[in-house]
Amino acid sequence: MKKELITTLQKTFEDTFHTVDGVEFWYARDLQKLLDYDKWENFVNVIEKARISCKNSKQSGDDHFAGVRKMVQLGSGAEREIDDFVLTRYACYLIAQNGDPRRIAC
Repeated sequence: MKKELITTLQKTFEDTFHTVDGVEFWYARDLQKLLDYDKWENFVNVIEKARISCKNSKQSGDDHFAGVRKMVQLGSGAEREIDDFVLTRYACYLIAQNGDPRRIAC
């Protein structure tokens, strides 16, 4: 993988985090786009594999993968509630490790 691509991917990842009370986190739906998954249903499968990896490493999945519901605006201006996950940096790492390696072009 070229150094420029790695730098760009790292910056893009770092630009998508959120903070609450000094704690950084990422939304799974943001990570889904970064990892080039079109369908949420497919990405949820990767999240579940990552949760299993988390458990296998003797970590609490609840500490790294918190299920949330959030409101999103539709094209019509209406709002709808959708499922999402709040992720730690470690959870993002596990998701990237358990995802399809063909998703990001080298």
